[in-house]
Amino acid sequence: MVGSALAAIAETAYIGQLGVPALAGMALVFPLLMLQQMFSGGAMGGGVASLVARALGAGNVARAEALVVHALGIAVVAGLGTTALMLTLSDAVFGLLGGRGEPLAQAVAYAHVAFLGSTGVWLLNTLSAVLRATGNMLVPSALLVAVGVVQVALAGVFGLGSGPIPRLGMLGIALGQVLAYGGGTLVLGWYLWAGKARIRLQLRGTPWQPALARDLLQLGAKACASPAQTIGTMMILNWLVARTGPLALAGYGIGTRLEFLLVPLAFSFGAASVPLIGMAIGAGQAARARRVGWTAAGMAALLLGGAGLVLAVVPDLWTDRFTHDPAVLAAADTYFHWAGPLS
Repeated sequence: MVGSALAAIAETAYIGQLGVPALAGMALVFPLLMLQQMFSGGAMGGGVASLVARALGAGNVARAEALVVHALGIAVVAGLGTTALMLTLSDAVFGLLGGRGEPLAQAVAYAHVAFLGSTGVWLLNTLSAVLRATGNMLVPSALLVAVGVVQVALAGVFGLGSGPIPRLGMLGIALGQVLAYGGGTLVLGWYLWAGKARIRLQLRGTPWQPALARDLLQLGAKACASPAQTIGTMMILNWLVARTGPLALAGYGIGTRLEFLLVPLAFSFGAASVPLIGMAIGAGQAARARRVGWTAAGMAALLLGGAGLVLAVVPDLWTDRFTHDPAVLAAADTYFHWAGPLS
């Protein structure tokens, strides 16, 4: 999660070099990017990890491996559906969120490239969830850090230009994400297919079982309600802020960028607790499952609450990294003064 956060920070710094319209445009796109991550990694990913961990806790490896195949099928459909929607509706969506003029053009340019890689995002997060369900946190963490590093490098090269590679702006920054996630998907897919994990990816010989797909979708759909509410609120606030102009929208985007980066840090505690809770439930140890849940919640609250309080007092620790425009900084500082204490 720290690796993903660092990649997003670097991406914001690159966009800041492209100017205020680019920062304002990214503020329009970012909630939808986070919604995709929350759906694929948190909601559906959490559901996948939970069901696979329960199967392993009960000693049913065959069911766990079948769940993996069905989860990947769902991820492919979800990824392709996301791409189709964003390629056809991004202008209308960002317009409804208050995008106008150059910020709207920048948002659309980024989205038309970034969401081409939606299937890679869904598959990588699903494969990571499968490995976490087995208790293996090291491999998916190491890979996602590597993906973050590659994304930062590629986004800088393509977005800002380097040597013979021209400066592609928002398109190039989005391309870095697409290529990094695509490469990570191939590596993690090979790792599971080669039998290096506790369970193996067996695409051939696994019949489609509607009951397994239904279990995954029912659990994932319920989990999607929370991120949908969070992002829906953020999109409404985006619309309200956009009405005051691009400078305020750019400052607000800098503020919400960090807020959403804190969410994955909290998710890291949830991701660690899912296999422990799932295996405990599968083995009939409900008391242990409850202890794990309360412990993870307490640790996440301390981490996010501490970070929010610091930034409420000293917002410049974050805001000065991305712009020097006084109006943009004032908007971002106001955001942290009010939102920070409640993080």
